[in-house]
Amino acid sequence: MKVTICEENCICCGQCEATAPEVFEVNDVANVVGEVNETNIEDVKLAASGCPTNAILVEEEKAI
Repeated sequence: MKVTICEENCICCGQCEATAPEVFEVNDVANVVGEVNETNIEDVKLAASGCPTNAILVEEEKAI
């Protein structure tokens, strides 16, 4: 999984950090600070779907 933040859309509400604190941290904008793995992927997806400005993009990495 690849997780990115669209900084232009981020309003720093903290919802992502509250939902998946091991992956997200909010300062001036949200940042991805942890690794997405099978134990937290559902929380990351929940954070992305709950982002009020759709600033979190979760992409499946394609196998080569």
